[in-house]
Amino acid sequence: MANLNKIFLIGNLTRDPQLSYTPNQTAVVDFGLAVNRRWTGRDGSNREETCFVDCRAFGRQAENINKYLSKGRQLFVEGRLTFNSWTAQDGTKRSKHRITVENFQFLGAPPGTEKAEPSYEKQDIEGQQKDGDSTGADDIPF
Repeated sequence: MANLNKIFLIGNLTRDPQLSYTPNQTAVVDFGLAVNRRWTGRDGSNREETCFVDCRAFGRQAENINKYLSKGRQLFVEGRLTFNSWTAQDGTKRSKHRITVENFQFLGAPPGTEKAEPSYEKQDIEGQQKDGDSTGADDIPF
């Protein structure tokens, strides 16, 4: 019987990443993602729900996430669902699911930077430049 454990999420960081190291000096970063879902209800009203997901990355990926991301930044995460269980200090059994990040991609522009747009001069249908170009079709030597 085949098994598959693969998660794809796009969301915004709910807090700044928290970097730590294992005893053998492997970098570990923990962060939260908020993933929004929007839809229109049967009554025509716009609805929205948010799912908060804990994520963990290791090694070089952990260092890059910690270095370049902060609360509010958008991130694409690919990973697997991991189940953790433990006994709390008061003796109760606790558990939760977490995404173990296998791959990620930064999305959106960093805060404080404006998205640079390519500066192409506008051209009309025949390929001649508009506004600011004094060269007409009659001035082309061929």
